[in-house]
Amino acid sequence: MRHRLALTVAAILILATSGPASAAPQDSLQSAFESAAREFRVPTNVLLAVSYVVSRWEPSTTTIAAGPMQLLDQPTAADSDAKGADRKPTSRPASAGPRSVAAGAAALGVSPDQPRTSATQNIRAGAALLASYARDTVGGTPADAAKWYGAVAEYSASDEASVALGFADDVYAVMNQGATGTTSTGETVTLAATAVSPDMNTAGSLALLDRKGTSFDCPSNVKCRFIPAAYHQNSDDPGDYGNFDLARREADGLDVRFIVIHDAETDYQGTISIFQNPLAYVSAHYVLRSSDGQITQMVDNKNVAWHAGNWNVNMHAIGYEHEGFAIRGATWYTEVMYRASAALTKHLAGEYAIPLDRAHIVGHDDIPGPTNFFVPRMHWDPGPFWDWAHYMALLGAPIRPTAAGGNVVTIAPEFAANRPRVRDCQGSGTLQPAQPANFVYLYTAPSFDAPLFNDPGLASASHTTGTDCANDWGDKAVTGQTFYRVQRQGDWDQLYYAGNTVWFYDPHETKTVHSRATLVTPKSGRTTIPVYGRAYPESISTATLTMYSIPAGQQYVAYQKVKGDYYEATTFDNLDSYVLHTTDSDFYMIQFNHRFAFLKASDVDVSTP
Repeated sequence: MRHRLALTVAAILILATSGPASAAPQDSLQSAFESAAREFRVPTNVLLAVSYVVSRWEPSTTTIAAGPMQLLDQPTAADSDAKGADRKPTSRPASAGPRSVAAGAAALGVSPDQPRTSATQNIRAGAALLASYARDTVGGTPADAAKWYGAVAEYSASDEASVALGFADDVYAVMNQGATGTTSTGETVTLAATAVSPDMNTAGSLALLDRKGTSFDCPSNVKCRFIPAAYHQNSDDPGDYGNFDLARREADGLDVRFIVIHDAETDYQGTISIFQNPLAYVSAHYVLRSSDGQITQMVDNKNVAWHAGNWNVNMHAIGYEHEGFAIRGATWYTEVMYRASAALTKHLAGEYAIPLDRAHIVGHDDIPGPTNFFVPRMHWDPGPFWDWAHYMALLGAPIRPTAAGGNVVTIAPEFAANRPRVRDCQGSGTLQPAQPANFVYLYTAPSFDAPLFNDPGLASASHTTGTDCANDWGDKAVTGQTFYRVQRQGDWDQLYYAGNTVWFYDPHETKTVHSRATLVTPKSGRTTIPVYGRAYPESISTATLTMYSIPAGQQYVAYQKVKGDYYEATTFDNLDSYVLHTTDSDFYMIQFNHRFAFLKASDVDVSTP
């Protein structure tokens, strides 16, 4: 998900989950649920089922939502990332609205840090809120789980009838089916199946609205609906508004070039609720549900949603939020969701003439930081467990060789067999189980004993070498990314990468395919050339990413050549005044490191092997 600066559920975002503030040991999650249910007189199966739907009992916390109960958090300006680095919303106090961290803390009489950082306190806060919602809807905390339907609907944090009641339906379906799951921290939680027929009349007192539209842009073979994201001025300042910008794409010259794949770092209903909050400063065009692939469109594709953390990309992109958490991708990225997402992408690619390749069908983790400040703060979703090979095959564009031999190679490990380990460094710190993954580790020399590559954009006093952290995008090359291979030494390949060289293990060339590509290299006579995080007209910005440069002789794959442009839409609801600034300067979009970047065409020589 994302916010008005740089949608960051990935890079600076996922905060460590720690124990309570006291010195007492952390309860197991199972016992924490049972204890909180007794304390606040919430049926245990209700509490467990609500948590399962919103988080699969995952204790990790993000800047969007906290802990197993996914209490919604208010992002700060530095964490938000929808609009881009050019636009910073006013920093606001934490919201005490429905299902919020602030409301949960108030219900417990503790500081917000406790339900934000302690799984036990988070579960207690969620139980306290559910109990208060039961008192709102039925006047008490009944022992009969059937009477909690209205309270569960209120926990959705949405006043949209289809969202709130759909959430309650999902929770009761889980109660009836039962569930068992193991979290990223290795804890197993179980909910025994219990036959419960919800009393839907208990939702009758909720003031629910029906904003659903009848017009949406989806293929006919998916379940789709339109629920509008908020578009609202938040103060007397006409530049303070959320959550997207009006446009007339593509009639106004803003061509749609990219589909950007995100994971939401929270649940489906929570994502929709966030996009309906104009103070969130974030949106995406579509949200997809894990369980059945249902699609909710929230921003008309002619408008510019705030999702990628790079305004230059937002201008030209359609963004999807997939329900789930990157560190638990295999739990959330279901086949039905892959298929619904791919069907939508094929439909939109046909409508907007978007090529079906990994230069145009990209992850949030492919998007460059627009300025130095944002480079280390960019997101890493959809993460290491998104099956890019399968997704591209579903699009009818499998990642296959396009050339025999040669030194242009595309990363293409066999997903099921490729199982590098990663650590949840923004959560529990736990080394995750070996499981299919989409990347290869990058080393500084052709040896597993060599340090992992430390990307200059991440390098700091505390980040002196690459790591096995899942969010450390700097030392990982992902399926579908294409690079120039400098040499092959034994079972190792050396690549030009981030202005340096890196090595990865490629036994018998089983993790790559050979490709054809346009290559760019610094123009003859130049010792180095600068790297850009966005392709803007010089009249708007000439800022470069100063931690990077490309030395003479290095070669990079150029995906497309574009004109510098900037869509100036800085005030609320003033479409006729918005201006698309353009320039005669051309930029090449290249695969630079884990992310793409831009080079000025005037700085490079071009060749096609």
